[in-house]
Amino acid sequence: MRLRQCVFVCKDLESSREELCDILGIEVAYRDPGVAKWGLVNVVCPTGHDFLEIVTPFQDGTSAGRYIDRRKGDGGYMVILQVADADAERARVTGLGVRAVAHKNLLEYHYTHFHPSDTSGVLLSLDTTFAPPGIDPALWWPPAEKDWLPHSRSDTTAGLAGVEIQHPDHGGAARQWSAILARPATESNGVYRIGLDGGEIRFVAANDGRGPGVSAYDVKTTNKAKVLAAAEKRGRRLSDTQVEVCGCRINLV
Repeated sequence: MRLRQCVFVCKDLESSREELCDILGIEVAYRDPGVAKWGLVNVVCPTGHDFLEIVTPFQDGTSAGRYIDRRKGDGGYMVILQVADADAERARVTGLGVRAVAHKNLLEYHYTHFHPSDTSGVLLSLDTTFAPPGIDPALWWPPAEKDWLPHSRSDTTAGLAGVEIQHPDHGGAARQWSAILARPATESNGVYRIGLDGGEIRFVAANDGRGPGVSAYDVKTTNKAKVLAAAEKRGRRLSDTQVEVCGCRINLV
């Protein structure tokens, strides 16, 4: 179970894309026309062999638009985990009473999106990919389409390491996600953690007035000075180890 893609939701796609790519040193690999069915436009940007996505509503009444309203602006939105068997996970998780809001089984890609009301206010997707013969399974990620690798850059950032979720009852949220992911949650100094393969999901108290949701993403950094300098120019440097991108804190790890 691996963290593979993290998603921001923003009101202005192009200005947010410019900020994301400039600060983190990445570029757009794909714009998915398929997200239009949810009233969205998007960009998908590789960082190493993981992905950061921005979605923006283009019509009223979308769940993404309601999320922006509820959380008082742009921010982290969705967590996509790559799992060994998405069909088995779908059956197991819905058996816990967690509602699936979207699911599809394509030839090379199976996914399930789970209702944020049942996942502590964060949209979660559990995905499995099936690489065609002759393609390295580690490099097969259909949400970024087939030609994403030439757009992958690792000279500034190089992958995802974690997600921070805030909630008024962050211990309860951690227990809920522990059941959903079938992985233990541990507590230390008031922070709850669920380990993933090569990463983690943390749960902290909500104290910024924005309510439950994604509060930070952890991004592996190969040139921290470059990230901090770009963030400084945009007024987005928060500390020596943290910047803000698209309304969401980014921990440089």
